[in-house]
Formats: sequence, C-alpha cells, structure tokens
Amino acid sequence: MFDDFFIRALVAGIGVAIVTGPLGCFVVWRRLSYFGDTLAHSALLGVTLAYSFQFNIAFSVFLISSLIALILIKLQKRTNLPGDALLGLLAHSSLAVGLVVIGFLTFIRFDIMGLLFGDILAVNVTDLLIIWLGGGLILLVLKIIWKPLFASTVNYELAEAEGLNPDRAKAVFTILMAALIAISIKMVGLLLITGMLIIPAAMARNVSDSPFKMVLFSIIGGLLSVLIGLFSSLEFNTPSGPSIIAAALFLFILSLFRIKQSIQLKN
Repeated sequence: MFDDFFIRALVAGIGVAIVTGPLGCFVVWRRLSYFGDTLAHSALLGVTLAYSFQFNIAFSVFLISSLIALILIKLQKRTNLPGDALLGLLAHSSLAVGLVVIGFLTFIRFDIMGLLFGDILAVNVTDLLIIWLGGGLILLVLKIIWKPLFASTVNYELAEAEGLNPDRAKAVFTILMAALIAISIKMVGLLLITGMLIIPAAMARNVSDSPFKMVLFSIIGGLLSVLIGLFSSLEFNTPSGPSIIAAALFLFILSLFRIKQSIQLKN
C-alpha cells in the first residue's frame, strides 16, 4: 500500500491536518500567528544542524524550535520589549544564523526549495511513522492541557485564580507547536506551515458558533485542503505544498459567503 508515493503523501497530509486543526484554533484564539512564523524560521537552523551532525531532521528541528520558544518565554520576563519585537528578533536572527551555517556546509547539497516549500510527495514510511506517532502524542498532550490552556485563553486572571497554572500550559503549548513544525516540515516546508495552521482555523471560525465546532471544522478544512491540493497538484503538475495552501485559501474564501448570508439573515 505504501509503495505508491501518492498514497504516502495522502496519509502524511491527513496526519498533519488532524493535528494542525486543534492547534491552529489556539493559534487563532491566542493571536499567535507570528509566533508560528518565528518557530518555522528557526527550523532552518535545525535542518542545517541535522545535516552537520547527521541527526534526524525532525528531532533536530524540534530541539531548536523548542529552544527558541523557551528563549522567547524567558525574554518576555527579563526585558520590556513588546512581544512582536521579540518575535521579529528571534525569527530573523535564527533564520540568518541558519543561512550562515549553510554557507559553511559547502560539501552538502541542499534542496532549498524543498526546505522552504516542502515536498510531500517525497515522504517515506519513516516520515509517516514520525507524523502519526508524533501527531498522536501532540494531540494526547493537548488533551491533557486543554482545560487550563482554554481557560487562560478566555480569561488569564481567572484561570490563574482557579489554580490552573496557565503559564505551564502556555509553555507546554509552545513545545507542542515546535513538535508540529518538526513533523510537518517535510510536507509543506518552512514558509507554508503557518498557513496550514492558520487558514483552516480561520475558515472554521467563519462557519462555527462554538469552540468544539471550530476545532471540528478546522480539521475537516485541513483534510479537504490536503485532498484538493494533492489531486490538483497531480492533475495540473503544480507544487504540492503550495497547492495545499492554495486549496485552504479557496475554502476560506468560500466561508466568507457563509458570513455574508448570516449577516443578511440577521438584517
């Protein structure tokens, strides 16, 4: 079954879509889209270190992205800089360091386009195991921290007063984001992973009236994006990663008509 590259791509895409759905909802609720971009940029440094020391790419990206996330949390407590300034500093610094390291690795041939935009058609069985096992672990941890994380998203002070430890939930969530980027980097690449997080969740928000429905529709939107994107890529010979994101954008545009109809009904 997994001998066919297109079947492997479908299985990988479905696995990533199931994980990005609920995580993407929290990214939208907590306004963390730029944070996702920062972790994605830092992933380039993780990839270069993996090539340098013969590490597994997903493991190396997870370590570096987690380190960047923890540095961000530490800097927020030790400096008076606004959050967006810290995110910009870390995003561009880690990206620059990664590019400098690539400059020294002249003996290694890099597929820059594959790193930036992904190549889901090149995933192998090992990648599938990483995506599904890693994704299952991410969802399990997210289920454990769901209550404090959601409560702090609605009202941080109230969650803290109830002893839910929102700071710990936030730290764990940042690690989960790093893990997601690590398992999905080969699918959609550094530049598009944030789109996979945000666009289906944004579409789901347009057509949902409760958090549960938003999570459900976000997963469905991600699955449809993968299916439409991969089959259109096969039909029209377009890049697979960007095709998936373009399909997600198409679904988001369709969701805007749902908002328009709701407004007309209210009036």
